[in-house]
Amino acid sequence: MAEAPLLQVTELVKHFPLGSGILARPRAWVQAVSDVSFAVRRGESFGLVGESGCGKTTIGRMVLRLIEPTSGRIEFDGQDIRHLNRKAFGRLRRRMQIIFQDPYSSLDPRMTVARIVTEPLWADRRPGRAERRCIAETLLDKVGLRPADLDKYPHEFSGGQRQRIGIARALCVRPELIVADEPVSALDVSIQAQVINLLQDLQSEFGLSYIFISHDLSVVEHICNRVAVMYLGSIVELAPAEVFSRVPRHPYTQTLLTAVPLPDPRHHAAPFAMEGDVPSPIDPPPGCPFHPRCRFAFGRCRFEKPILLPVAEEHLVACWLNQAQGLS
Repeated sequence: MAEAPLLQVTELVKHFPLGSGILARPRAWVQAVSDVSFAVRRGESFGLVGESGCGKTTIGRMVLRLIEPTSGRIEFDGQDIRHLNRKAFGRLRRRMQIIFQDPYSSLDPRMTVARIVTEPLWADRRPGRAERRCIAETLLDKVGLRPADLDKYPHEFSGGQRQRIGIARALCVRPELIVADEPVSALDVSIQAQVINLLQDLQSEFGLSYIFISHDLSVVEHICNRVAVMYLGSIVELAPAEVFSRVPRHPYTQTLLTAVPLPDPRHHAAPFAMEGDVPSPIDPPPGCPFHPRCRFAFGRCRFEKPILLPVAEEHLVACWLNQAQGLS
């Protein structure tokens, strides 16, 4: 019998009001996330990729209830977190943490490193100050910083060092799930590799599960077990990482992968054609959200939205063309 997933997201939806005041009704709604479903297994890294504005960060924050969903179900270790009261969710929330994208704005400049790293422990005022400092020293060592850094302030560190401090803070309460929201996108390439390797080492040591959010496909392929590709608030393809990079099935995924530069001057892959701009999430197109930019679109794509269906083992695609080919 297969082990139950650590996190199960079912038909998640998020609409943001646009132009509403205290008494006025919204002029429109931004459809940020539309009917997204996926599961994160224990000990795995689950990747969410796509263009800016596709809804991947919104999903990560809804999983932690930093943003409340419009509808849908979020189950963590079998519990629907949307229906927990404040006290019960507070206990559960310690098992889920986040690493923010920007290592500069995510650290309070008025706090010392010791205070920042142990901030999650201050909610219940225990353990004591001496023990908190001991915990902070241990965590700094885990992320490659020195105990002497505890009394410094964020402005005294580089971007990569600040992100290590953010990682140490996320580990403070020994979580089981970490949402890593583009944790290396603001860093130099050489520093990115160091932070990615650190995240993998910590995952092995602590048995962590990651939701790894990124627009960098090469990073996602390196760290993730499975990858979900998002477009305009919907998942259009979900597959194991090695399958995702080797045999992409959705036209949007194929376009993304051909745009990734390869370190081989003899390789000249012609990118798939993708015309026009991303449609507005205020007024998304009917049918498949990608059809206005897809060279393979046909009649059904323009009026009926495809659903994620399997095309191979653990490989799901939301594309009428793939499903038509599978039936032929």
